[in-house]
Amino acid sequence: MPHLPIIDTDTHLSEPPDLWTSRLASKWGDDVPHTAFDERRGEEVWVVGGRKVSGISGYAMAGWHEYPPKHPPTMEQAHPAAFNNAARVKRMDEEGIIAEVIYPNLISFSADAFLKLDPELTLDCVRAYNDFLVDFASIAPDRFILLTTLPFWDVDAAVAELERCHDQGHRGINLLAKPYKFGWPPLSDKHWEPLLKAAEERGMCVNFHTGFQSQTEEDWRKLVKQGPTDYAKEVALSMIGLSENMAELLFSGICVQYPNLNFVNVESGFGWIPYFLESADWFWVNSGSHKKLPDRELPSFYYRRQIYTTYWFERETVRRMADLYPDNLMFETDFPHPTSLSPGPASIARTPRQVVNDTLDELPEELCRKIFYETAAKLYRVEVPVAAS
Repeated sequence: MPHLPIIDTDTHLSEPPDLWTSRLASKWGDDVPHTAFDERRGEEVWVVGGRKVSGISGYAMAGWHEYPPKHPPTMEQAHPAAFNNAARVKRMDEEGIIAEVIYPNLISFSADAFLKLDPELTLDCVRAYNDFLVDFASIAPDRFILLTTLPFWDVDAAVAELERCHDQGHRGINLLAKPYKFGWPPLSDKHWEPLLKAAEERGMCVNFHTGFQSQTEEDWRKLVKQGPTDYAKEVALSMIGLSENMAELLFSGICVQYPNLNFVNVESGFGWIPYFLESADWFWVNSGSHKKLPDRELPSFYYRRQIYTTYWFERETVRRMADLYPDNLMFETDFPHPTSLSPGPASIARTPRQVVNDTLDELPEELCRKIFYETAAKLYRVEVPVAAS
């Protein structure tokens, strides 16, 4: 079998400690997100508006020897590719990853902390992060797929930031999947229309990441204090947390209103998708929706046309059902999170290359090419090496 290239559709970048202090005006003082040593926790932690949130390496668990939520206490003990762009490119080369999509950690998983800052400062933080992404990717701009983090609480500002970042080479946007968590209307509401139209006009796909902009301080405290069994239960449930968002996309008419806008469910897995779509079609007809809205197609039609899903550790479900949706499934590694494809003392994960090789033994080559790079290359506009194409 050929040595298939990989486009990794979900990786995370651990924010360096000077990301905001080096880029924002000094007038904000200690309200600027910064790091400080926490005696109780015994590690350097992020401080946002006076509130202590995650450890500086709290999301950089790749290869770590302890089970989550334990993590490297310092940057030096974490995998260097979690922070450093040269180390990231080296890791990509070792695994045959030709390009990867980058997602944030702090500014999305701890969005509620940022929202408690002065609104002007919060907007400055978002802009600074998006500019940092461009700088990080400058070492190999053709290999990093950048997504715009949005000031979603202000639609006009979000549209302006989308336009600004598009001009800098960003290829998609991060958008909260559960607006009600912050008191905003559902995505099908006219409130979001200017933003979705702007994304559609510029060919920027809308990416919904599990857990992004939907966790409160109480949610996180509960998660990290639990024992391993409860932790496993909560994480497993969170991985299908985008089912609500999927229902909104399929039933509300969003896909009808924006037929050229693509949506991606990230880090939510694949196995539940076939059942969910069969269920959606069943209830669409058996509720009489097909008669009330005769111009609408079945929900699964819109999924096939413009919604994508990513997976990483699943094996049986992909082996048995990937051919049901061959043009909607993409591969990710979730590097450097605890669930990532990063083997270590506390992880049974296979490496990305092992997953590719195993899948080539189990599925047709044509399908593997779609899963591992062709679909993502088309969606995110990535040039694939001639040898691969």
